[in-house]
Amino acid sequence: MVLESAIAEEVITNNLKQFLLVLSVSLGVATLPQIFSWFRNIPYTLLLVIVGLGLAFVDVRLVTLSPELILFIFLPPLLFEAAWNLKWAELKRDLVPICLYAVFGVVIAIAGVAIALNQLVGISLTTALLIAASLSATDPVSVTALFRELGVDSRLVTLMEGESLFNDGMAVVAFGFLVALSLGTVELEFQPILLQLFTVVGIGVAVGAFIGFGISYLTQRFDLPLVEQSLTLVSAYGTYLIIEDLGGSGVIGVVTTGLILGNFGSRIGMNPRTRIIVSE
Repeated sequence: MVLESAIAEEVITNNLKQFLLVLSVSLGVATLPQIFSWFRNIPYTLLLVIVGLGLAFVDVRLVTLSPELILFIFLPPLLFEAAWNLKWAELKRDLVPICLYAVFGVVIAIAGVAIALNQLVGISLTTALLIAASLSATDPVSVTALFRELGVDSRLVTLMEGESLFNDGMAVVAFGFLVALSLGTVELEFQPILLQLFTVVGIGVAVGAFIGFGISYLTQRFDLPLVEQSLTLVSAYGTYLIIEDLGGSGVIGVVTTGLILGNFGSRIGMNPRTRIIVSE
């Protein structure tokens, strides 16, 4: 018992040291523009990417992040925040190009990366396709942050964010199909692929919409900012976990819930003060 307690304390101490080290590096990068004036022309997010690439090049690992930690801890609130702030009117205006980018863009990206890996690096085509599928669903957090700092047209920001929010369903289906294809459990047919895509996306949209509208009407019954703030956070994580267990796209579900709460629930069920608190 004492040994287990000591091990637990050591793990906590190591995690705390790693967190403080990452925080120190981030704060150090943030102060660079204040010390050296020529750094002021480089956005903060881009500076973080450059520093991260430099640390990776010299093989310095500040913290070990497991895929589960990224998927279950960081991803849901990031997606929810982006969807919450995405205006439905702007999204509806550009829905066709966003869907084209999210579907055909992902297919083109998979084909391009796979061919490059196969021809230039010599990786087998099957492995190259799997790598390409896992890389095709990109997250544009740093890009959209850069767009906002540079004052880029809002429509380009909407296209970028919208495509990134909806390309997950296509990427998940593509990866699952390629794995099954390499194992010989499926055949290259259009109908099963389309059916799987609709199933993954449909479960995400249906459950996400149910949770989004449910919380929207629930928040109409009371005016408690802290409770409503907690509900939005719980909805981000809860939606993701529930839909993933049901075999759908948790990302699509969180995006759907965030869109509904940001464009509908926050308007009918929250007063302006509460909406500002939740948004911040």
